[in-house]
Amino acid sequence: MTGKLFSSHIAIAMGLFFASSAQGQDVAAVEGDTLSDAGELTQEQSQETIVVTGTRIQRSGYNAPTPLTVLGQQDIEATAPANVADFVNEIPSVVGSSTPANSNLSMSSGLSGLNTINLRGLGTSRTLVLLNGQRSVGSALGGQVDVNTFPQGLISGVEVVTGGASAAYGSDAVSGVVNFILDEDYTGLKASAEAGITTYGDAPTHNYDVTFGTPFADGRGHILLNGEIAIREGLNKVPRDWNNRGWYQINNPAYAPGNGEPERLITDRAGLSLATPGGLITGGALRGTYFGPEGSVGQFDFGTVEDPWLIGGDWALTQVNNNQSLDPEENRKSVFGRISYEISPALNLFAQGSYAHSVNSGQLGIHRNQGNVTIQADNAFLPQVVRNQLAEAGETSFRFGTTNADLGVRTNGTRRGVQRYVVGADGEFELFGNSARWDAYYQKGIANTRESALGIANNARLSQATDAVFAPVGNALGVAEGTIVCRSTLSDPGNGCLPLNRFGVGVADPEAVAWILGDPYRKQRFEQNVYAANLSFDAFDLPAGAISVAIGGEHRTEEVSGYVEDRYQSGWFTGNFLPSFGDYSVTEGYLELLVPVLDTLDINGAIRGTDYSTSGYVTTWKIGATFEPIDGLRFRATRSRDIRAPNLAELFTAGSTRTNTVLDPFNGNQSAPFAGTTTGNRNLTPEIADQWGVGVVFQPYFVPGFSASIDYYNIKIDDAIDSLSAQTIIDRCYEGVDQYCGSIVRGPNEFGTNLQIFESPFNFASQEASGLDFETTYRTDLGSGFLTLRGIATLYLENIVDNGLDPAVDIVGENSSGGNPEFLYRVTASYETGPVRLNLVGRGISSGTYDNTYIACTSGCPVSTATARTINTNHIDGAFYVDGSVYYDVDLGPAETTLFFAVSNLLDKDPPVVASGPAGSAYATPATNQSLYNLLGRTFRIGAEIEF
Repeated sequence: MTGKLFSSHIAIAMGLFFASSAQGQDVAAVEGDTLSDAGELTQEQSQETIVVTGTRIQRSGYNAPTPLTVLGQQDIEATAPANVADFVNEIPSVVGSSTPANSNLSMSSGLSGLNTINLRGLGTSRTLVLLNGQRSVGSALGGQVDVNTFPQGLISGVEVVTGGASAAYGSDAVSGVVNFILDEDYTGLKASAEAGITTYGDAPTHNYDVTFGTPFADGRGHILLNGEIAIREGLNKVPRDWNNRGWYQINNPAYAPGNGEPERLITDRAGLSLATPGGLITGGALRGTYFGPEGSVGQFDFGTVEDPWLIGGDWALTQVNNNQSLDPEENRKSVFGRISYEISPALNLFAQGSYAHSVNSGQLGIHRNQGNVTIQADNAFLPQVVRNQLAEAGETSFRFGTTNADLGVRTNGTRRGVQRYVVGADGEFELFGNSARWDAYYQKGIANTRESALGIANNARLSQATDAVFAPVGNALGVAEGTIVCRSTLSDPGNGCLPLNRFGVGVADPEAVAWILGDPYRKQRFEQNVYAANLSFDAFDLPAGAISVAIGGEHRTEEVSGYVEDRYQSGWFTGNFLPSFGDYSVTEGYLELLVPVLDTLDINGAIRGTDYSTSGYVTTWKIGATFEPIDGLRFRATRSRDIRAPNLAELFTAGSTRTNTVLDPFNGNQSAPFAGTTTGNRNLTPEIADQWGVGVVFQPYFVPGFSASIDYYNIKIDDAIDSLSAQTIIDRCYEGVDQYCGSIVRGPNEFGTNLQIFESPFNFASQEASGLDFETTYRTDLGSGFLTLRGIATLYLENIVDNGLDPAVDIVGENSSGGNPEFLYRVTASYETGPVRLNLVGRGISSGTYDNTYIACTSGCPVSTATARTINTNHIDGAFYVDGSVYYDVDLGPAETTLFFAVSNLLDKDPPVVASGPAGSAYATPATNQSLYNLLGRTFRIGAEIEF
């Protein structure tokens, strides 16, 4: 926090907070709590047995020591999201989640198209996602659970445990748990249809949902069915003005070590200096000659150059960050069914099954060759004027750069089918004179994926096709003299090469393009088996109440198998997939106690023993307390030891290779294509997280319906599993840190580059995060209706990453990709009167930096280093968005119909500029942070639900 300034958002949010907010689920909340009109629990509700996600103890009215945010149907309706994941990702304690928009480029890792959740900005792998308190199979090798595979129309609420819960739920619950609650007792028939579109008339969406539930056998049994179709038509390119000004972070052309200039510049009117859509001669006497439409020849204006970038000149000609899909396409269909039957109160049997099938597609960007292609002067496709100029200059070859407009835009196409089956039983019986509850279940989850990279250039074929010559007299091919052929075909007539004209736009032979391009793909199958049983009961009474006990065990297996055709495993511009194989098992058991020490003091403790087939035995534990010295004022505290075991990707990745660029300090920081290869590490051990939290909950009896809470958390992770970025590896090697140099291999490789950098994971890092969570709720009568207000905010104090080799870095306040904004908040006002419900939502993100290690200066700058670079500006704007919705209930005889109209980003606020660069994904990423900000602008949604 030292040296950081709060943005104006904090003052705005605090003013709204403590004047406000929320629906009747108390901020210390428990599942199922709802408020009566007076803002208090009804007597009937207060006597129900309540399951609290933050604990395995089941007890009426229990208030957990671990903070728990409960979001009900009204909270979800206020936003009217296209899917529930979009809603959850607006919760301030959730930051940096994976969405179809920001994961579009994650093709090699298999993450494209997923909707996953990231609590505390500590990574999706450290957030445990549950469905009705049960695990679900992952949709990617890293175990990430795609929330879109859950039956959206049956979700009645979401519970977020913002604290370690490994002792209660096992591995992965380091930063917390997100539990999606299904309405398993729904009775009736309802159908809904929704449609959305932006104010610009693009990125349309459609959702259709049908749910049916009915009891049978005099109410002892229940059947539940649900089906859903969700379509996002997508938005290719980036047709928004905020992305069209050439914003990038580049190396400063005026910089030299010690001259006082900043090393980096955030600037507009920038573009590539080493490539154009139709090709550019980048060196020699003809430097600057470029090829345009239909092979026309022109002279390129370089402006001010610092390779691979330029400022001014023909910057608009070389834009490359507008070829991605701003909103990828998705077509998702899912079905869900559940049947239950109560034989007796002590034995209720159930079985459920679901299947979700999705097809995702999104543009990835161009094929770029930045000045690294050698063209021979006798190339048959060269315009004669260029051939003459080369002869006059005495040059027999030249360097050539192109973004290959005629090869088209690379695309990802991912298909996923996720099956989940659960059979089990639960019940309630008498034990020790008190009621006891039990449950046991078996779950099998299967995810089959096909990850495709579409329209990808084969490096060898592209090289062969580029080297085109005129056939000589008496050639072995038997073609006429002067026919354009591949040089390689003259010596190998059967190689099938088709010559390619790369000098211009609209000049390539489609048959040659088809010969060069291919569609590498990988099939993967993830299988999860879970056997679990739990028992909770009150053991015996103390003066302050009964000691409650929960015990249970679980055995889980995770397995991956893959398939990739040999021809697709290497040699491509991207999509060099390898199949992964591996499995592990885990067996664990836990014990949890709730001890009422005094009428005002409860102690909650848990311990879990876990044995992994890959990494051995680990113990996790938790101790917590709630103390209510006076009615309406409750203090809570927790201390826990949590773990995250290495997942299938970290253990067994066979070798995922992507092609990108780095700035190579060994060659004057010139842009260098590289192959980034990640392999699994079977020697990884579990991460260990020690965390504690303290908080206070205020629910004054003299203000019915009002509650507020503040909670502090601190999480320290040791032996964290992490990998270093390629740019970090090569920079540190250049500075003499030998540990990094072993990960760098130079020389020609099968991926079409002369540089390969290995980025495999190790247990070498530590991470410490802390912050404050705020929540306030209020509900009251107003006129003829009810006013509900709610505010949720998180103030991130620190998120320090230490790799043990470089200075530790605090990423809080960084609003660039991978960073963590300092302050996030969400405030909601809802008013219900008669058939009408009105909702207004405000969402805020504080301003921040590109990198907290950067030093902002414009002159007189200190020496710039890899760990303290100088830059002309280090500021990224924050944002405040307003959403609104209205629901109207219509009585149509036997049917109840609800109509709704919703607008997100009501003020059509453009995202702040976040300039990417100077290497890496700068060539494909739009000029903002896709994980933080609204990309599409004002969006309208309209829909109807009819229920019988």
